[in-house]
Amino acid sequence: MSFCKKISIFKTLLTKVTMDIFITKTHCFTSKGLKSLRLCSSEEDSRIHLGWLEAECLQTVSFGSGFMMDVSLALLPGSRVPVLACGGDDSRVHLYVQLSGQFQRLLTLTGHEDWVRSVKWATKDGELWLASCSQDCLIRVWKLFAKTAAEPEHQTDAIIKMKENIIQVSGDEFAVTLETVLAGHENWVYGIHWQPPCVKGDSVEQPLKLLSASMDKTMILWGPEEDSGMWVELVRVGEVGGNTLGFYGCQMSPDGSMILAHAFHGALHLWHCDRNQGEWRPSVVISGHFNAVQDLSWDPEGEFIITVGSDQTTRLFTPWTRKGCSQITWHEISRPQIHGYDMQCLTMVGRFQFVSGADEKVLRVFKAPRNFVENLANISCTSLEKLLGCNDIADLPEGASTPALGLSNKAVFQGDLASKSPQQDSENFNSMSDQYKESYFQPLKLTEPPTEDDLLQNTLWPEVQKLYGHGFEMFCLASDSAKTVVASACKASKPEHAAILLWSTTSWKQLQSLPCHSLTVTQMAFSPNGRLLLAVSRDRTWSLWRRGNPDSDTETSFSLYANTSKDTAVHTRIIWSCDWSSDSKYFVTSSRDKKVIIWGPGDSECEGVSVTPCSSVLDVGDSATAVSVCPYLCSDQSYLLAVGLENGHILLYKWRPSEDLSSGSDWSRCGETDPCQSHTLMVKRLRWRPRPGRAGHGGQERNEERAWVQLASAGADHVVKIFNVKISAL
Repeated sequence: MSFCKKISIFKTLLTKVTMDIFITKTHCFTSKGLKSLRLCSSEEDSRIHLGWLEAECLQTVSFGSGFMMDVSLALLPGSRVPVLACGGDDSRVHLYVQLSGQFQRLLTLTGHEDWVRSVKWATKDGELWLASCSQDCLIRVWKLFAKTAAEPEHQTDAIIKMKENIIQVSGDEFAVTLETVLAGHENWVYGIHWQPPCVKGDSVEQPLKLLSASMDKTMILWGPEEDSGMWVELVRVGEVGGNTLGFYGCQMSPDGSMILAHAFHGALHLWHCDRNQGEWRPSVVISGHFNAVQDLSWDPEGEFIITVGSDQTTRLFTPWTRKGCSQITWHEISRPQIHGYDMQCLTMVGRFQFVSGADEKVLRVFKAPRNFVENLANISCTSLEKLLGCNDIADLPEGASTPALGLSNKAVFQGDLASKSPQQDSENFNSMSDQYKESYFQPLKLTEPPTEDDLLQNTLWPEVQKLYGHGFEMFCLASDSAKTVVASACKASKPEHAAILLWSTTSWKQLQSLPCHSLTVTQMAFSPNGRLLLAVSRDRTWSLWRRGNPDSDTETSFSLYANTSKDTAVHTRIIWSCDWSSDSKYFVTSSRDKKVIIWGPGDSECEGVSVTPCSSVLDVGDSATAVSVCPYLCSDQSYLLAVGLENGHILLYKWRPSEDLSSGSDWSRCGETDPCQSHTLMVKRLRWRPRPGRAGHGGQERNEERAWVQLASAGADHVVKIFNVKISAL
């Protein structure tokens, strides 16, 4: 949470001002015909800065040790004189007016009993309305108007008149009165928002409606009654249950049909008004991680992706087509894991099973419940038989719940739903454990992506196994193509901790420990034929492990096949990423030294073969933090690689084996993301879709889809991106 002590105002010349600008902790105002734009921002040294956009500071207002939580600018009624409202931790609202080029404090509005969290201006019929909300759970609405437009002094005694605070500005008098105090929230009120002006014909109408968002997980729409003018609660919406901490801010559409809130966990909550029913209902809204996305994986059929992030969640996204619309959009339909540690890695071990690792030294195995499989079938319009194949859904648990003080998702079966109810837990507590019941799972029947409330508590996956063996925080995971073996590695500063552990996916027992590296293994990859395991490390080397007997169906051990040392290493910095070609002949490494190198041959049957570079050294211009080889060849039979950079850009290269590596002609750049498409921070992971075509578009049944491939990327900027690449055109 930022605490602001400075406010800066800037100015720039504009020919036309027709846009609205929204900046966090920054407010601006514009006026039709006004050719200047002033910005007001707050900073952290108990002062307010007023300046022009050319970075010339006009004024600094000091608040000592106080904090300004929010600011808002407007124009005084009937003039071009700006008025600035500041809400602070002194429980007051300060009004500043620009006089002789300087902002001067002319009035302080009192009444709140705790920090003022937000202030907002609105204009209605030539009058200014100011709303302020506070941690005292109250909202106060003030009215500012020109004194000449006020009611005459000879009013009858029967009319109750509010106390007026008079300010003098350039010979004109303005009055400020308290219009109303709105009490309805049960916790801090963090955000308020006036309904924006809406255009009706040739006129612009400003409805006088105020939306408020509170830490009590509700939003309230307020407005005056037509007859009495008394402010009343018009609509109340919110969330029930879950582990959210309430709403921090809100927005409202100009036509008043949609209201939006954002919460502590980075989620958006949207409600729309059903005009026919006269009811407000939750709506599908975009969602995603609110911290760095560390890893992602496609399901084996390429219909959805699972991601993990430093926001301590595992999320599942799939394409969805809204009714009456042909456009396909990606949405989160399940949050299998809500954890107490930052998530670092995951790997799929079947279509509906995955292993995840976090900063807790433990691996956890999750399996999809029946409710998720049924909802995925409904949302994707796919039959259960096609999703499950020959597997039976009857033995799956219905869902999962998490104890209030625990980290393990507990399976919930149909019998548990019938025998337990939330009402039973509202009775007397007999023990300490009775006071901390698990969050109750309620089966969902979905035909569209779930709301945030349901994602938090009704889309968890049961945990089926814990894997112990590592001594430090988990860092990377990989599984073979047959989904029989999982390799894991943790953070390490010594060789004994840098060993790779192998696990059986049938018994979940540790099979083997593979010591080789001296520092953290940053990424691993099994060859598509399952014979080789590749690992790259912070120690600037890679190691290649070979399965003992590739023709046997039994679990066999891996032995060191080839590796680089400090003396033979080509990379001079950390090797961040690696991947295999689809034919298992070559593998690629990318490093902080800006180099991308292809090695091979990886399918040699001869013992003691020295694996050497098969490509010239590709310099990508920045730290290469992620790399992935497309499982399908280009039209000229070259390999397609995606390289993610530390600056957020993604590059596409084609590579063809060549005997002459000195010229670098074996590499050719065939595409890159523009600034709008790129991540704004480091690319953490790149994964190509395992099947041709675009997810949600019909797959291989449509011939035109075979010309496309999809690339998923995860970034430190909290974003997951999915790119469509027309491979037939490369």
